[in-house]
Amino acid sequence: MDRWNYLAVLAACVVITLPLEVVLGARVYRRPRRLAWALLPVLAVFTGWDLVAAWRGHWWWSAQQTTGVRLAGLPVEEWLFFLIVPICALLTYEVLDRGR
Repeated sequence: MDRWNYLAVLAACVVITLPLEVVLGARVYRRPRRLAWALLPVLAVFTGWDLVAAWRGHWWWSAQQTTGVRLAGLPVEEWLFFLIVPICALLTYEVLDRGR
């Protein structure tokens, strides 16, 4: 089970914040172009940072805590992290901003 922990936490983030879009109308998923523009800088900066840090040996991922699937040297979970966490943050921000 340990190798699925990272994915399980990411899935929990999606499940917990999905009602913000569906029930509370955050409108993050309904504006894919704006979402892509918000995610591109995050992906560029942080994946670049991770790639350099991993290459230099400053950063690594436990083989027991990841599935072992890698894309461009990073675990697939790390790529998903850089997509899911910012989306969850945007969902939360949009719902809280609507309250003003």
